[in-house]
Amino acid sequence: MRSKDRISYFYDGDVGSVYFGPNHPMKPHRLCMTHHLVLSYDLHKKMEIYRPHKAYPVELAQFHSADYVEFLHRITPDTQDLYLNDLAKYNLGEDCPVFENLFEFCQIYAGGTLDAARRLNNKLCDIAINWAGGLHHAKKCSASGFCYINDLVLGILELLKYHARVLYIDIDVHHGDGVEEAFYFTDRVMTVSFHKYGDLFFPGTGDVKEIGEREGKYYAINVPLKDGIDDSSFNRLFKIIIDKVVETYQPGAIVLQCGADSLAGDRLGCFNLSIDGHAECVKFVKKFNIPLLVTGGGGYTKENVARCWTVETGVLLDAELPNEIPDNDYIKYFGPDYSLKIPHGHIENLNSKSYISTIKMQVMESLRSIQHAPGVQMHEVPPDFYIPDFDEDGQNPDERVDQHTQDKQIQRDDEYYEGDNDNDNPEDV
Repeated sequence: MRSKDRISYFYDGDVGSVYFGPNHPMKPHRLCMTHHLVLSYDLHKKMEIYRPHKAYPVELAQFHSADYVEFLHRITPDTQDLYLNDLAKYNLGEDCPVFENLFEFCQIYAGGTLDAARRLNNKLCDIAINWAGGLHHAKKCSASGFCYINDLVLGILELLKYHARVLYIDIDVHHGDGVEEAFYFTDRVMTVSFHKYGDLFFPGTGDVKEIGEREGKYYAINVPLKDGIDDSSFNRLFKIIIDKVVETYQPGAIVLQCGADSLAGDRLGCFNLSIDGHAECVKFVKKFNIPLLVTGGGGYTKENVARCWTVETGVLLDAELPNEIPDNDYIKYFGPDYSLKIPHGHIENLNSKSYISTIKMQVMESLRSIQHAPGVQMHEVPPDFYIPDFDEDGQNPDERVDQHTQDKQIQRDDEYYEGDNDNDNPEDV
């Protein structure tokens, strides 16, 4: 039984086996937990599951500087001591450590977002999901905030080959600064970020007054929030703003970053959103019936990240999920109640009605400054998949990617990473 929307879902088990380090909050293992929860609810039967291709360095350099990409390709935990100046230059260190298979990790999550954009462009699906993507802080020449390659910028650049205007929406608790910065001077991408702002909260940008510059003036929208925002305030603000944005901007495609660190109880977050409140944003964006690319992002309480993205996969499939979590390889993490939903948080809501009202007015004022959706002189569409000539005989056959391999659906059971390689106990909060 297929959903009426054709949905492509990208996953590679290898992405969840990388390990940032014992004290690092980023746990890619949450992606394995999410995937197994999706499988346990039989959601995979309602969509097409693909293993993404590993993005080539030349694809990553469509946005990132070639020297930065080359450095990520070259650096390893064993050699990092030889490159102390470069580590500082490219901002690798405590937040963005060098770990085993770092570059391959980047290739997989970026490849998933690129493949998702290409399937949307070629009308092979209506919605594409890459929970491994959404690393919105990475800059053109440096890593930032646990992010190395900005897959979102690469995916948006791909969508711009076919669409005059792309709308980017970010509901991570942190400001989507890397994506905003990449498109700050253009009207072809509108970025809308809902995030915690103030108290030196990372990354420190995202004031309501940051609206874009030059051709991009008024096309960056920031919704700065304070601690403790709840479902009703967040959803009301989200729906009013996004409704007006879509009406005014008329995007040809939407990219939605669903960072789960905006949930109540997140290790690094400070909002009170329930999973239902978070998922309500996904449901609302889906209703526009505009080609939609959905990614993950932040999220540091692993079991809640897995719950959230599974519920949101269900929302995108119009599937109601029973609250009792079915048996799966990670069931121990979801005890003691083994339920899908989490309660609201209890942080004091510092967002007064007058504060919310002021923010809304300022955003609406910016939107009124846009006369109508900007027109774009369309040019010949560049090829989807520019890959330089390789000596095929000299290539490792496991690393060559042809169209058939890209599109091959995942069938094997033995490729899902099942070990718990992140030193977290299920009881950790």
